[in-house]
Amino acid sequence: MAHDETLFTEFESQAGVTVESPLDPGFCERARAATNARIGVGRAGTALRTGTALRYLRDHAAAMDAVWAEVDGSIFEKMGFLRLSTRAGSKEEYLKHPDLGRELSEESLDALRGDCPKGIQVQVVVGDGLSAYAVERNLPDLYPALLQGIGLNGWSVGRPLFVHHARVGVMDKISVALDAEVTVLLVGERPGLATNESLSCYMAWRASPDKPESQRTVISNIHQRGTPPVEAGAQIAHLVGVLLREQKSGSELRL
Repeated sequence: MAHDETLFTEFESQAGVTVESPLDPGFCERARAATNARIGVGRAGTALRTGTALRYLRDHAAAMDAVWAEVDGSIFEKMGFLRLSTRAGSKEEYLKHPDLGRELSEESLDALRGDCPKGIQVQVVVGDGLSAYAVERNLPDLYPALLQGIGLNGWSVGRPLFVHHARVGVMDKISVALDAEVTVLLVGERPGLATNESLSCYMAWRASPDKPESQRTVISNIHQRGTPPVEAGAQIAHLVGVLLREQKSGSELRL
């Protein structure tokens, strides 16, 4: 699997600065430690070094795995999530037709209207998005921290939802259907070569398809080497309070 930490350990041990005879080795090391970008890797003639090339191929494969993998649904059972799906009937259809990921299927719309409370202050939605691993790795720590923050403030919260094959826009339709004041969507980011486990949070006051994309307030790069999931849960709860107080979100909100 892409998460196997034993893969390429020999090459990882050589993953520091590999430029031959750098003018300032200390600066190179500090720069390398400050970013996940592939800097200071040196070259062999006009080509990448073998270790650099293999790390690139590994990370590219891990990103592809994250896109095509499906979220392990068992993580939602213990948290009481209602599982829904969009109009995208397969991962291939989801990737080729983004609009289908913004619309709930008719069956899911019926379940949403019949099984979820309306008029709540906070509605939490989780979508697989473009990284199943982002959900699996971050949600178990993030969601309890978010719920704790919501509970401490006494806000009413709807039944948590997981949407299969979700795009960000699906939160707007859910918000309107449930008359939610603040909708919080946690969704897997498009993976890159630095990590394939990054989660984003999109939240909006009275989210609606009639509003522009700028309605959303965003926290991105939620993962262990970015914003840790527990910390992100606390940050999201704080921002929910700001949105409820100010009754606005996105570009209209001055933080």
